Amino acid sequence: MASERITLTVPGPKGDRTLDLSSPNRAVWPDADGGPITKAELADYVQAVAEPFLAANGNRPVSLERFRDGIGGESFFSKNPPKGTPDFVESVMCTYNSGRKHPQIVLTEAAAIVWAVQMNTVVFHPWASLAADTDNPVELRIDLDPQPGTGIAEAVAAAHELRSVLREAGLEPYIKTSGNRGLHVFCPIVPEHEFLVVRHAVIAAGRELERRMPDRVTTAWWKEERGERIFVDFNQANRDRTMAGAYSPRALPWAPVSTPIHWDELDELDPTRFTVRTIPGRLAETADPWATLQDAPGRIDTLLQWWERDVDNGLGEMPFPPEFPKMPGEPPRVQPSKRVEANWDAEGNRIAD
Repeated sequence: MASERITLTVPGPKGDRTLDLSSPNRAVWPDADGGPITKAELADYVQAVAEPFLAANGNRPVSLERFRDGIGGESFFSKNPPKGTPDFVESVMCTYNSGRKHPQIVLTEAAAIVWAVQMNTVVFHPWASLAADTDNPVELRIDLDPQPGTGIAEAVAAAHELRSVLREAGLEPYIKTSGNRGLHVFCPIVPEHEFLVVRHAVIAAGRELERRMPDRVTTAWWKEERGERIFVDFNQANRDRTMAGAYSPRALPWAPVSTPIHWDELDELDPTRFTVRTIPGRLAETADPWATLQDAPGRIDTLLQWWERDVDNGLGEMPFPPEFPKMPGEPPRVQPSKRVEANWDAEGNRIAD
């Protein structure tokens, strides 16, 4: 028996494209308010938000988080274009931290986003760099991640102070919800530094924020040291470490969307209002808060000066994620409560027995 299938016509810069959507009535979010959100409704959503979605996430490497059986099932990531990918879904060769290279998907038009939905994509994870120059980010990204005992209210307070920090450094920050409990702050930057350098700028901003809010903000990588504070996740600034893109849905029961907001919306923020069903109406009533994000990119020179100042004062490199190779100057990759100092040299390498 043939699977259920509908045909969609999606307009684009090179004319209409026709795409088949299989299993259109499959419930992607079975428990959403107002009834299940289907694959067909998700396809309608991505077409409705295609313009601001592509402005924020298009023309750059993107990883697709795919769910064959809705958000309650298993998920996996697609980076390489799979066999049978249509020619209007582009790709770019990327170099990863291990030194290996492979092509990664690039979305450039609405039909490509709909194709991703056909491939059961729910969450879109774009890089901070463009396909034209994958090595140098066009955004400085800071993830404000609430830890147990904290929530959106604490993240809002940290975001306001972070905005002041970044403006003092000569940058203009933009903000969005994470689609869950946190907030993401982005600053457009001139693409003249590679990922590791931009990561140092993020660490410098995080340390400055931590100094101003020591009881409410932390840059501690190890969870046992964070306490009930907002964690500045500096490692999201690494190459191939991504967060949900602007206007991307999230794989949570209420079908939330990672949503750009205006700064004057922050104090009254209720991120649970931003869902696959509400965002098209919001965009019809309110201009995209990120429409000007790339108009005037800034420079990270001041943040890098702060980084060097902190290094001179004894604050060096921070830990990297576990899948990364050992990095120069990195401290030991073992949580402090289990660390035996005699087993590690000054460079953070384990001393052989």
